[in-house]
Amino acid sequence: MDSSTPLSFDIFCNVIDNFGDIGVCWRLARQLAVEHGFAVRLWVDDLASFKPLCPEIRDVAATQRVAGVEIRPWSGDFAGVIPHDVVIEAFACRLPECFEAAMATRTPKPVWINLDYLSAEDWVDGCHGLPSPHPRLPLTKHFFFPGFSEKTGGLLRESDLERRRVDFLNDPEARNQFLERLGIPTADDALLRISLFSYQNLSLIPLLEAWTMGARPITCLASLTRNRGDLERFAGRPLSVGDTVRKGRLALHITPFVPQTDYDELLWSCDLNFVRGEDSFVRAQWAAKPMIWHIYPQEEDTHHIKLDAFLDRYCAGLSKAAADHLRLFFHAWNENGTMTAALWGNFLEHLAELQRHAREWHKELIKQQDLCAKLVQFCRSRL
Repeated sequence: MDSSTPLSFDIFCNVIDNFGDIGVCWRLARQLAVEHGFAVRLWVDDLASFKPLCPEIRDVAATQRVAGVEIRPWSGDFAGVIPHDVVIEAFACRLPECFEAAMATRTPKPVWINLDYLSAEDWVDGCHGLPSPHPRLPLTKHFFFPGFSEKTGGLLRESDLERRRVDFLNDPEARNQFLERLGIPTADDALLRISLFSYQNLSLIPLLEAWTMGARPITCLASLTRNRGDLERFAGRPLSVGDTVRKGRLALHITPFVPQTDYDELLWSCDLNFVRGEDSFVRAQWAAKPMIWHIYPQEEDTHHIKLDAFLDRYCAGLSKAAADHLRLFFHAWNENGTMTAALWGNFLEHLAELQRHAREWHKELIKQQDLCAKLVQFCRSRL
């Protein structure tokens, strides 16, 4: 297919991790529509979870259009719906059987993509792009794996992201205005500003307690998501947006949950970012700041294999001491209840090296083609 021929996309999202799945799908849908000018139809089974990421969403609407994307609730029998050129089932969600049947009658057949979870594991290189024929219908699904090497599908990244990051960092007034909108003080350069986005975690309260006694004053920006119970137990009272909890060297600010379009500015405004799931994990790496990942827990602790695969890649450019302490801290954060003040102190000792490393890691990653562009090329070659 000619590279100038427009494409159309159906993206199906079954919301499991209430922000991670829809976060990735919404970011991809917007990029396909805005940067590439393609027709995009996003099917979502939980519009209420979508709304915090995109406040324009009406969670009772049958069909709506936001940022050039047609958004439809994933419900009903799909009668009369003609599949688009490319059909993406995100994270192995199962397409409706009637929609698969409609795909089989379309000429030419749609390119069928299973957009899988991000992983740094070595086997991903060999499995990216592999076909999987349908057992009954004349259709073939292809596995598309996001990843950290050129042999994978890459990482989602808008074409103007780096320019926007540099412009924001070079504009103190813009940074101060953003933080003021969140009710955050901006004057004290000596403090450490940390964003906190995590699942419920028995290691959170021990870490917050360590921050109250640390060597540097800390401002922590936290929204009330799945970790609300932990934050309220630390505070000893119910919390609401706008509240501040001050204990020792820590000021814990309860901030509003920012829409996806503002999340990058939050990451850029902080010295250290705690992130969770997949979408915020990728954005933290594009922020070129030290980050700690709370990986989505899986049965039989298989997520630890995925975590270690990432750490093997990420720690390769660090000194042995920094790498060892970073690994210990990552594991304590992901193994509920094993966090200690000593682990935080050792992490903080290597913060300057981790800051340099985050910039170098970002510099290497950005050399690769972004996931959306790779996806478009892959689909064109099969139509």
